[in-house]
Amino acid sequence: MTEAIIRPGSTGHSHGGAEIPLQTRSERLRSANPGDHIAIDGRDEQWRYLDQLRLAGLDTNVLTDAATELVFTAPSEFDLTLVDAKDDLFGTAGLPEDITSANAWAAANKASKITLTGEASEPAILKIADIKADRAAHIIINSKTHSRGTVIIDHTGDAKLAEVVEIIVGDESQLTVVSIQDWNDDAVHTSAQFARIGRNAKLKHIVVSLGGKTVRVTPTAEFTAPGSEVEMLGLYFADAGQHLEHRSYVDHAVANCKSRVTYKGALQGKGAHTVWVGDVLIRKAAEGTDTYELNRNLLLTDGARADSVPNLEIETGEIEGAGHASASGRFDDEQLFYLQARGINELDARRLVVRGFLNEIIQQIGIESIEQRLNEAIEHELTRSNH
Repeated sequence: MTEAIIRPGSTGHSHGGAEIPLQTRSERLRSANPGDHIAIDGRDEQWRYLDQLRLAGLDTNVLTDAATELVFTAPSEFDLTLVDAKDDLFGTAGLPEDITSANAWAAANKASKITLTGEASEPAILKIADIKADRAAHIIINSKTHSRGTVIIDHTGDAKLAEVVEIIVGDESQLTVVSIQDWNDDAVHTSAQFARIGRNAKLKHIVVSLGGKTVRVTPTAEFTAPGSEVEMLGLYFADAGQHLEHRSYVDHAVANCKSRVTYKGALQGKGAHTVWVGDVLIRKAAEGTDTYELNRNLLLTDGARADSVPNLEIETGEIEGAGHASASGRFDDEQLFYLQARGINELDARRLVVRGFLNEIIQQIGIESIEQRLNEAIEHELTRSNH
């Protein structure tokens, strides 16, 4: 098991006394040791929207490494090896900030390390399908200098999985990582995804969450050198009883970097619940930063709830631009009227609006077969609606 590591800037806590409130997003405790993290409590901002019972023990149970249950297919520019904590890249992209990811880190003795060299015209696909309960996975994705390619992490079937993904984007490289959560209805999944982005590098990170009883994905991007870009995109569609939660964090730690965060979701059915929390930190040294984050939610029926919380923290005034926006609401009556005026019935008009709303994210994937599959999955979701 990896020993506990707490990075500088973290805030300690007391199990017996009063906790010290965090003054900035960067102060959050980061440790690979589950014992360093407090138990889940609704008073903790990290867990304020999620009942511990929905995690089905991923925070407290003894988990088993799922490394041998993962299936990898890729062109020759990619290579997969199993590595342990002695590997140079193990733990370099980030460390757990909550107890479920720390529990996964402790249980996954081996990491599936995907290395990209050269320019790959076809994607690498890591399939995580129908794995057994109480599993943990640790994935490392490393794009070498000047490389270019796409990695798809495809989650399907049944599972109870706590996951850690480390993404190292090498200097001058361009990497796309797509994480698809298309689980069966009873699946429970948490995924902490950490990215470190090198000089003049570009990361496109796409999260698609459609299936599962409880899904919680927490992507983090940290700039390490000037001239880099990150685009964090997300799409989710929640049905009755589903909880889909996404918490993005962009750390502008150096000068002259650009970030764009866009998450869009649709909800239908009683008890459908989505959460998006977007944190952006612009540190004092990050002059010339250009950042914007956007979250939009479309509520298709009564009884659904979307929580949306954008946070922007700025420590320097010498920036190119910074902003955020959030909106949640019902259908645009003008759009529906326009379509119905052209002979389209109300039900089909509503479906067209939803498809157009979500397709903006899907088409960013750039893999035709994946885009077609996701569009079909959304069409299936829409057929469940009674409106």
